[in-house]
Amino acid sequence: MEKHQSSRDHVVDVKGKVVQFETDSILIGNYARLYMQNECLIIRDSKSIDCQIYLFDKRNFRYLAATAPLGEGPNEITNIGHIASDVKRRRFYVNDHGKQKIFSYDLDSVLVNPDYVPQVKMSMNIANFPSEYEYISDTLCIGRTIAPISVSDYVPSISRWNMLTGEMKPISYDHPDVKQKRFTCAASAKYGVALQLYTYDDLMTIVDFNGQLKCNVYGPQWDTSGRNHYYEGAVFCKGGKILASFSGGDYDREYEPTKLLVFDINGDYIKTLEVGYRIFNMCYDEELNRLYLNFDDEIQFGYLDLDGLI
Repeated sequence: MEKHQSSRDHVVDVKGKVVQFETDSILIGNYARLYMQNECLIIRDSKSIDCQIYLFDKRNFRYLAATAPLGEGPNEITNIGHIASDVKRRRFYVNDHGKQKIFSYDLDSVLVNPDYVPQVKMSMNIANFPSEYEYISDTLCIGRTIAPISVSDYVPSISRWNMLTGEMKPISYDHPDVKQKRFTCAASAKYGVALQLYTYDDLMTIVDFNGQLKCNVYGPQWDTSGRNHYYEGAVFCKGGKILASFSGGDYDREYEPTKLLVFDINGDYIKTLEVGYRIFNMCYDEELNRLYLNFDDEIQFGYLDLDGLI
């Protein structure tokens, strides 16, 4: 259950393999986030003063549609958050932290109707609400939940929760040596595990969906007294591989990662991909075995075809 990795020095430079792509004629803000939805790449632009969700063809990046205009109306979103994909039913779910609701969007309707009005999927509990999550079914979602304890502080957990009843059950592992509990989360229905990726500690914890600890993965910089930035996010890839964006640099000066750590599903280190650009956000498409990235750098968007890389 305890894996101490004293070195992660198998580094492969992949900057030359990053393929830049443009978002057709659509201008997207710097802090956009990427999501996969069937044949579409969704880009969420929370700083947009118009629509906040844009859909593109994931193969050729042709613009397809936009939805979720900013505002208080029935087809509008006031404070957009996470987007989760329901691939089988061709739906996606959008957090609105202003209205405290999760809205359901039918993909095919969005593609043909610019005035599409989404349905309310559920109301969120302001005392404990989902921040990012993997949709598995209406009765099972796995992700990070947030319980505010003051205006400036909160308690995060990995939780399994039921969209129909709103019931939440924490399944995260509380490491006794972590002083400030801050982490991101990634989950995989295929492999039945969730990752707890710590922000201020060189630590990745793997738990199953019942909250059983599978392992703690400690990196070379494991030191609970530091003020570095470590993990930013992760995706599960074909063949049971984990790709985790990782910085390891000073929190104030080197916050954004340029590296992708590659692990197997058990948390064993395989290699490091040095992307060479500062990574803000990423998502993965299994059909194309492709990683889409949003950068805070000289290029904004790019992708990596992973065949032969991992």
